[in-house]
Amino acid sequence: MSTVPHLINGERITGSGRTSDVFNPATGEVSGKVALADRATVQQAIDVAKAAFPAWRNTPPAKRAQVMFRFKQLLEQNEARIAELISREHGKTIEDAAGEIKRGIENVEYASAAPEVLKGEYSRNVGPNIDAWSDFQPLGVVAGITPFNFPAMVPLWMYPLAIVCGNCFILKPSERDPSSTLLIAELLLEAGLPKGVLSVVHGDKEAVDALIEAPEVKALSFVGSTPIAEYIYSEGTKRGKRVQALGGAKNHAVLMPDADLDNAVSALMGAAYGSCGERCMAISVAVCVGDQIADALVEKIVPQIKALKIGAGTNSGLDMGPLVTAAARDKVSGYIDAGVAAGAKLLVDGRGFSVPGHENGYFLGGTLFDRVSNEMSIYTDEIFGPVLCIVRVGSLEEAMQLINDHEYGNGTCIFTRDGEAARLFCDEIEVGMVGVNVPLPVPVSYHSFGGWKRSLFGDLHAYGPDGVRFYTKRKAITQRWPARKSHEAAQFAFPSNG
Repeated sequence: MSTVPHLINGERITGSGRTSDVFNPATGEVSGKVALADRATVQQAIDVAKAAFPAWRNTPPAKRAQVMFRFKQLLEQNEARIAELISREHGKTIEDAAGEIKRGIENVEYASAAPEVLKGEYSRNVGPNIDAWSDFQPLGVVAGITPFNFPAMVPLWMYPLAIVCGNCFILKPSERDPSSTLLIAELLLEAGLPKGVLSVVHGDKEAVDALIEAPEVKALSFVGSTPIAEYIYSEGTKRGKRVQALGGAKNHAVLMPDADLDNAVSALMGAAYGSCGERCMAISVAVCVGDQIADALVEKIVPQIKALKIGAGTNSGLDMGPLVTAAARDKVSGYIDAGVAAGAKLLVDGRGFSVPGHENGYFLGGTLFDRVSNEMSIYTDEIFGPVLCIVRVGSLEEAMQLINDHEYGNGTCIFTRDGEAARLFCDEIEVGMVGVNVPLPVPVSYHSFGGWKRSLFGDLHAYGPDGVRFYTKRKAITQRWPARKSHEAAQFAFPSNG
């Protein structure tokens, strides 16, 4: 049985000898193993990154960008191979995996604009014979810790931009589905990235803590659950590191009485049940303004949930695959149990779902609750599974208050034909990413991704312009060249341009 290794200084190594099983979620079988880094292995990656940094930071941005252009081409050429690896280890459908790769490639495209995004600001004659400018310089060695649900896309949110900014990057991906992440990193080396600039270390909490505690690591990017995001932010910042830690979500879709219901139902189906609900931008609550729209939604969506095509994600033409682990499946089933016990109306029950020939796979069917209230755990908690809850309210203001009162503020959307309602919603909702008739308002690569409240710890969002600012530090330079043979008396008042 093969073991997925670390990638350090351009070489595959197994490190400490500790391993963890990698499963095929469609069958429940162990498909391989992954090496788990100890502190010595993490330090090895840090040391080679530190050694590679001086030469890489002095590499012209245009040459860094050329590496990214070649990387983009290799990703496109290997898309089918990468998607198959993602589907086999994560469980998502092959089409969903391909979409993930495409969104990751968009961030590589943005990183390819390094000469443009790294241009400083220049002001001439801010004072007598004085010019001023700002320069954006790399931090040094930086690291990213990424989740299982997007093993290709989320790392591509981080290291392409960090690297073109002149940093060296250490990636600690999820140990649950490591193969695609390793392959993509090796493609970047094939594109011409110097050894040591990017390393991949697999691992558990030992590897995470080693990155947090290492003084050489100047910044940490994280995507995952809120408790871990808060831990990494707290532990990293108290050691003087720059940290962006993206946490959990409970994303609401508001359905107004005038919504285009057919399109809203189609949008909700994909947003709630795509990738088995294992997305931080998944819609898990439909807030219906009035019983009429709620009843109409139930009538239309129940048959579609029951008709979901579910199977092994590596087969084409499916809507959903399995959840990533048996523990994840059991956790979601437990939430369904809790919702029934709390008195919510279970309209479609996904528990006990089985796929012929894959009876040991980690499958659940799509699940729908109605009459959910805001004190129920199926409403308050991030379930991270194929469960949609319907909450009924009397007005848009009540819907907005419900959303604003929630601890998470990652994404939300509204379905309406009313421009005034949409504008009010966009202005007043306390959420970082908002859609109008768009169920998954994930910003494109040249904007930035991030939530509010307990969905994000740190001041800067991921990728895009915020990503550039996160992975660089501004240096302001003020320069004067006095005219020859000129002499000025000493000035004891605070200098100004007056």
